[in-house]
Amino acid sequence: MAEAIDGIPPKYATHIKNVAFVVEDLPTDEQRQKLKLSAGHTLFGLYEGIPMTKRGNNYNLVLPDKITIFKKPIEAASHSLEQVKELVGRTVWHEVAHYYGLGHDAIYDLERKH
Repeated sequence: MAEAIDGIPPKYATHIKNVAFVVEDLPTDEQRQKLKLSAGHTLFGLYEGIPMTKRGNNYNLVLPDKITIFKKPIEAASHSLEQVKELVGRTVWHEVAHYYGLGHDAIYDLERKH
């Protein structure tokens, strides 16, 4: 995952503050329930926190936001180490986009253009 974090473009990476990047095997039952995920739905990553666009002047003394990358779903969807690296990189980028306040539609539009 360090490689994926290092791959965040500097113009975005330098503005990321108070975020913990974590690797877990699978989402917890609580995370799945919060997102209303069905049993067959796969989750590669999750951003938990207050997006930059929602922060006001009172945003201080808060716990770090958290970006979690889920190892087992990524491994299950990959057939090689290169695919794992690519999927981790895309997932980190996707969750960082949520940190900056982008919703799924905007993220998918950017991914299509990229």
